[in-house]
Amino acid sequence: MEHRYLGNSGLKISEITYGNWLTHGSQVENETATKCVHAALDAGISTFDTADVYANTVAEQVLGDALKGQRRESLEIFTKVYFPTGPKGHNDTGLSRKHIMESINGSLSRLGTDYVDLYQAHRYDYETPLEETMQAFADLVRAGKALYIGVSEWNADQLRAAHYLARDLGIQLVSNQPQYNMLWRVIESEVVPASKELGISQVVWSPIAQGVLTGKYKPGQPAPAGSRATDEKGGKDMITGRYLDDETLNAVAKLEPIAADLGLTMAQLAIAWVLANDNVATALVGASRPEQVESNVAASGVKLDAEVLARIDDALGDLPETDPSKTKSPPTRVV
Repeated sequence: MEHRYLGNSGLKISEITYGNWLTHGSQVENETATKCVHAALDAGISTFDTADVYANTVAEQVLGDALKGQRRESLEIFTKVYFPTGPKGHNDTGLSRKHIMESINGSLSRLGTDYVDLYQAHRYDYETPLEETMQAFADLVRAGKALYIGVSEWNADQLRAAHYLARDLGIQLVSNQPQYNMLWRVIESEVVPASKELGISQVVWSPIAQGVLTGKYKPGQPAPAGSRATDEKGGKDMITGRYLDDETLNAVAKLEPIAADLGLTMAQLAIAWVLANDNVATALVGASRPEQVESNVAASGVKLDAEVLARIDDALGDLPETDPSKTKSPPTRVV
């Protein structure tokens, strides 16, 4: 497993991060989730990403239980705040000082740790002054509850504003967590250039496009049993209608000979493609089976040359989404 620096900081993280968004506490049983975490550790993954909203706080608890007994100093644990949790009352959402301060305490308790390495604003909160949010984050850093601060799905202007406030408060904004893969490239034209300017890395989610880039979905055929597209607990909603049309699946099929020529699985090719972007610090991968973790980790250290990247672009043509306006947060708090 190779490691990369997170933003303009001294923190190194594994270039493949284990994430438990749609799996722990919902899609798979706790015993299987624990086996997946242990497979990640065995494969050299040291970085783990979750959020309080995942399975309405249960995912954090499952991850914390799975990591018990591990040397805390050898791990990098990330979590997030913004979306509603608990009874979802009027202050149980957003980036107000109240919600941030209460949420971090809940997250630390569920994760079984005194601090998180990275605390992330899960979306931008248009209803809270950014100054209030950043001051709360700065206080968490000074209290030792979070070592670094990040955000998720913020646009370039929002990153700039937060960066300058963080700098004035004496803390570091080191990361942004956007969706990014061969089919979804909306960060490339604005977010990535701004991030390079500001010393911010990307911690990218969905590098295999919810499983579509594995090649397991075929045009004109039903989704395989047990796949995310058949998961009624939430996974199906994230993939149906976005990536499963025949045009997309036919284009993805053109990637198969490219992967074969390199001796890679389709998933490994997709993860290596994401990691070829030098502003990406790590790619988030989830798993419903331990063997998926073991396979995906093999993408670490794979280098794709310019010819391969050009072949991928030719195969996908104009299909990838590149509109930077697609990076956006809810206009009002989600309740």
